[in-house]
Amino acid sequence: MSDFERGYARSIPHTGDMSVDAGLRAFMLGVYNKMALGLLLSAVLAFGVANFPPMRDLLYATTASGAFAGYTILGLVLSFAPLVLLLVAGFVMKNPSPAAAAGLYWTIVSVIGVSGAVWVLRYNLPSLASTFLITATAFGALSLFGYTTKKNLSGMGSFLIMGVWGLIAAGLATFLLPGLGSNPIFFFGFNIIGVLIFAGLTAYDTQRLKMTYYEMGGDQNGLAVATNYGALSLYLDFINMFQFLLALFGGRRE
Repeated sequence: MSDFERGYARSIPHTGDMSVDAGLRAFMLGVYNKMALGLLLSAVLAFGVANFPPMRDLLYATTASGAFAGYTILGLVLSFAPLVLLLVAGFVMKNPSPAAAAGLYWTIVSVIGVSGAVWVLRYNLPSLASTFLITATAFGALSLFGYTTKKNLSGMGSFLIMGVWGLIAAGLATFLLPGLGSNPIFFFGFNIIGVLIFAGLTAYDTQRLKMTYYEMGGDQNGLAVATNYGALSLYLDFINMFQFLLALFGGRRE
């Protein structure tokens, strides 16, 4: 449940000039660079926590071989923290400064990185590496589609965002009804739907960012905020796709 978080407010942009220019390339490059650094930080934190027993034992119960066996109370709280941060930010940060937007981004990236140690404890290293490469390839193709397509994806995006809330509700249900999560039909359907939703959101968010650039009309302060929020949305798309693919195809640690 740690990575279903997309509870922040967003606006659906209207049509804009879809031509490519140097300013747009610089803006999108800034978004992708920040997202890549966020993924790197999350990976470092996940592996660091998983391999540092004092921190690991605060958050997770493990078997004698070091495999994941359950959450501690603190670990369970941490797994929900990004969703809470996003919901609070959606209400509190109506007109954020670039520094506030950056602070939110790096805080969420760090919290997800620490809580992502569960993947390192649950899955073997070859599965983590191969799933990451598959996710990166799919993400790149979908983002390129969102960047180049002339079709307006805003209608699809609105539908997919509603689907995210459905995933959150279903994820909460698995905590309240543990037997539900172990049902193979529910498990397979839940994760397949999750992959499809965040695949679609990758394309939608990329197009939304492209349109946002033109709507800003050169407002440097607004573009700085949009860079942080854009990196956050694409980061969450990537992390969620990775998580759902890992659940479907990842090899468990013994």
